[in-house]
Amino acid sequence: MGAAENKEVVRQMREAKGVDAILATMSDDVRWTLIGTTKFSGTMKGKQEIVEKLFKPIFAQLEIPGSNVIDNIIAEGDYVVVQQHGTGRRTKSGKDYNNTYCIVYKVADGKIKEITEYCDTELVTSAFGR
Repeated sequence: MGAAENKEVVRQMREAKGVDAILATMSDDVRWTLIGTTKFSGTMKGKQEIVEKLFKPIFAQLEIPGSNVIDNIIAEGDYVVVQQHGTGRRTKSGKDYNNTYCIVYKVADGKIKEITEYCDTELVTSAFGR
């Protein structure tokens, strides 16, 4: 697949509604790395680990999940980079959580194979704790 097709795979993932739709865009052996030292940071391997260590804990702490706005998508070869920001998010403790992200995706055979996420880690800790 070319850069344009890979951009479309990532766009579908970013615009997907619901965990199953998001996971459907990923390979079974996907790796997701969150940079930093937050409670969510590290590398998760496979869809189940991503759900258990990332999706469930974050969604459990969000009162209002809000949404992501894609600001820019850049692709070259197997790699797609997305700049985006969150809007309308609030934790159950009442803190706003509207982070800004730069996420690097590697796409192989029409599925997302690797994700490396960069964001304001201080905001993550402020909103979700250590």
